[in-house]
Amino acid sequence: MASCNSLFKEEPEKEPIARVGDSYLYKDDVANLIPQGLKGRDSAAFVVNYINNWASKELLLDKSKINIPEEQLQEFNRLVDNYRTDLYTRAYLEALVQQSSDTSVTKEELQGFYNNEKENFRLSEKLVQLRFVALPLQFLDKDIVETKLKSFKAEDKNYLDSIAVQFKKLHFNDSIWVSASRLIEEIPPLTSQNEEKYLKNSQFFELQDSIGVYLGRVSNVLDINDTAPLSYVTPDIKQIIINRRRLSQIKKIETEIIDEAIKKNEFEIYGKD
Repeated sequence: MASCNSLFKEEPEKEPIARVGDSYLYKDDVANLIPQGLKGRDSAAFVVNYINNWASKELLLDKSKINIPEEQLQEFNRLVDNYRTDLYTRAYLEALVQQSSDTSVTKEELQGFYNNEKENFRLSEKLVQLRFVALPLQFLDKDIVETKLKSFKAEDKNYLDSIAVQFKKLHFNDSIWVSASRLIEEIPPLTSQNEEKYLKNSQFFELQDSIGVYLGRVSNVLDINDTAPLSYVTPDIKQIIINRRRLSQIKKIETEIIDEAIKKNEFEIYGKD
């Protein structure tokens, strides 16, 4: 017949490695924190350091509970409880929203939002549509590239594409809006002091520094306080729409949870007329 000990096995007690007052630090807790690869003296040093840090915090915590005024302790406990509640509820809501989240935004939604919020999309810096190339200083056919870049018919683009490996940089898509600050990064001789001279509608520019020659053909410019084009702010609008959708979903979940709790008699407010 089996003994009582074999029938009713008790869970093995955790092995403590340090104590401060009534608080214990257990071997298993520290073992899981030791970085992989630490062995021998390094591992032991890590454990000793962790124990000392733990003890220091526990001792300071005990002292604080004795020396901090009671009303302040109550306020701290309230803040801790609120923080814990926020962590749990936020994680739960995020999980629910992820399950039903829709990150697709139609062109109609983008256009509608843009039309209604145009005043909020004023530019804080100049935008430019252009095409440009950066050539090595020793490049021989600069004049041909300049002519092709200005004309930019289908055959011109084909020619430039065919020799593109010889360029240090290139940007041929002049339907894309680029900020002046980005261009200043890409074209070192272009600066905030001289951009007004070179970044103008229908302007062709040639700039040079110690490492190359930069040829550019500006097709369009939008200045500070102009309304940003939809194509430029589309990523921002999309994110705003998704965020609003998410907040709406969270509000809906919170409302449904309360309604369900009321129906199940799990939630009621006392003293209502």
